[in-house]
Amino acid sequence: MSDAVVLRAVSVAELSNEDACIEHAALASEIAEHDERYHGQDAPIICDAEYDALRRRASEIEAAHPGFAAESTVAGKVGAKPSSKFGKIVHAVPMLSLDNAFADEDVAEFAIRIRRFLELPGDAPLPFAAEPKIDGLSLSIRYENRRLTHAATRGDGATGENVTANALTIQDIPDDLPKDAPDVVEIRGEVYLSKQDFAEINARQEAAGKPLFANPRNAAAGSLRQLDPKITAARPLKFFAYSWGQTSGPIAETQHGALARFDDWGFHVNPLTKLCSTVEEMLEVYRAIGAMRADLAYDIDGVVYKVDELALQRRLGFVSRAPRWAVAHKFPAQQAETVLEAIEIQVGRTGSLTPVAKLRPLTVGGVVVSNATLHNEDYIRGLDSEGRPIREGRDLRVGDHVVVQRAGDVIPQIVDLDPSRRPAGSVPYEFPKLCPVCGSHAVREANPKTGREDSVRRCTGGLICQAQAVERIKHFASRGSMDIEGLGDERIEDFHRDGLLRTPSDVFSLRRRQEAGEIDLTAREGMGRTSVSNLFAAIDARRTIPLEKLIHGLGIRHVGETNAKLLAKAYRSLPAVREAAQGSDAVQRMVDLINGIGPVVAAAVVEFFREPHNSEEVDRLLTEVETTAPAAAKESPVTGKTIVFTGSLVRMSREEAEAMAEGLGARTAGTVSKKTDLVVAGPGAGSKLAKAAQLGVQVIDEDGWFDLVGGDR
Repeated sequence: MSDAVVLRAVSVAELSNEDACIEHAALASEIAEHDERYHGQDAPIICDAEYDALRRRASEIEAAHPGFAAESTVAGKVGAKPSSKFGKIVHAVPMLSLDNAFADEDVAEFAIRIRRFLELPGDAPLPFAAEPKIDGLSLSIRYENRRLTHAATRGDGATGENVTANALTIQDIPDDLPKDAPDVVEIRGEVYLSKQDFAEINARQEAAGKPLFANPRNAAAGSLRQLDPKITAARPLKFFAYSWGQTSGPIAETQHGALARFDDWGFHVNPLTKLCSTVEEMLEVYRAIGAMRADLAYDIDGVVYKVDELALQRRLGFVSRAPRWAVAHKFPAQQAETVLEAIEIQVGRTGSLTPVAKLRPLTVGGVVVSNATLHNEDYIRGLDSEGRPIREGRDLRVGDHVVVQRAGDVIPQIVDLDPSRRPAGSVPYEFPKLCPVCGSHAVREANPKTGREDSVRRCTGGLICQAQAVERIKHFASRGSMDIEGLGDERIEDFHRDGLLRTPSDVFSLRRRQEAGEIDLTAREGMGRTSVSNLFAAIDARRTIPLEKLIHGLGIRHVGETNAKLLAKAYRSLPAVREAAQGSDAVQRMVDLINGIGPVVAAAVVEFFREPHNSEEVDRLLTEVETTAPAAAKESPVTGKTIVFTGSLVRMSREEAEAMAEGLGARTAGTVSKKTDLVVAGPGAGSKLAKAAQLGVQVIDEDGWFDLVGGDR
């Protein structure tokens, strides 16, 4: 179990600054992964309630420790980075998300907050528009001089993917607007597929031997985000308009008035939208729409309430990633029973082994379900993330009759089983200890503080595991690692898809294979002789590289640029690092030798080099690349000390300051702790300066730094 999971059992008020920092960083990483799965991959693995709980926890930590919020993208982040496959469009007005309500009390509290903010008495009229929340993909369509100019997905809220050519194939989206429309207007809404069209698309997929879509939302998202508009045109996508972005003139005075104008302009607006005067009426609409949910031609996952008067919306404004004047009231999860026919293991791009239940197909909420997430091996065993029993401690076995839950468009999950119907002779499922893709060891890291294992088992064959290959090669070639110009993400994806790159060492054999006639890069789209020659030159320029760059490029778990520098300084060559990872006491020896390397990092390094596949790839790399060892540190007043730079530095950048300190034999850190020896604070220093004062750490300014080390000002 990770530190962060342990900490989540503690109230935010009880967290120390250091523990809050640890948990906040873990939450940021976890939320970013779920954002990417939902918005980038159209394949979420947790329900909205679980996701919302993660965001609430992060926001509470940021409120209690304001120093984190300025450096974090958790509270204000929307969606995920746009895919590199498409051109990018910056939204003139950000496409924000909505806060969620899961209970009637949440809706009542939402209305109370609105009245409190507007200082409205309880008997003052406050109409709300209640609209079905369509389960599809958000789209913004821009019209200039009443002509459609471009269309973009939500992306990360600020920048979306350019899907204009695909949007033009959707019949519900007009190419032109009438003369009474503003000169500039962005119409926003949801692209979706009807349940009938989804079933027909999946029937065609099955007949063609292609993978089936999990649900209508995934099918709609996959259809809209096609590189070939002809594929999009062949799929009957639909569009409901419900909002707008930038406009050059007013549209209406109310939300329902704006929807009426959209209808006049040729857009489809949802006919179930109602105007409500009270919370009771809002909840009545919610229950009425919920009752007809299964019979609707399209999927919905809740009801959105919006303050109807646009002038009040403008007064209310926004908070973090969402408007104050709207909330999404989500429907509860739907359940059904079926049989668990098999358990398969999928390997993620970071090496995580995720179990997936293969189910006897069933219908849950109008959607045919044949797969469900099982989270991790503890979940199969009947334990939660803190080792406590779930399902009364009952494990899951092949052949069990199980209860499947589906919430919105999230991948369904198994929440319970009927032990009375378990087949005779069934045996507990044994989770694999070897990666099913590459055969490398799969391990669960132990938390040094608690001694408990992390919930996720990971493949250690990072350099050779094809499930991780693309992301590993991207990291290897990236600026912080080998920095190979001309070998960007898209090119790596193309090369890997066509079998040209399988491991990092393959990068250095491209020229030999080209000259031997095994491959022909000049025949590839966008790659003439000049670009191929430039790529080879960029690769050759990295055949001699600083040791820390190569170590970082290996992608060892927990080893970022700072830890790579520490390893390079301590061992001076890659074979020496590998040698240090051998022996039963390797972890402790590494921790004892290197100030700044803890047991988690040391264990990751040891595990990496003990995997034979990784060691073989390192040998291949060493035949292609020479490394230069870091210059020996000078003896100085800061040799062996841990230093934190904070605030704005005048005479040098933060990177230059840290490089200077490391050249003088010091270690630099990003946070202040009991191990910090010195803080160098420039103007604008905030939480780190306060932490230093709290711990009694020495603080000097930039002039004091140069006086201390005798540097040139």
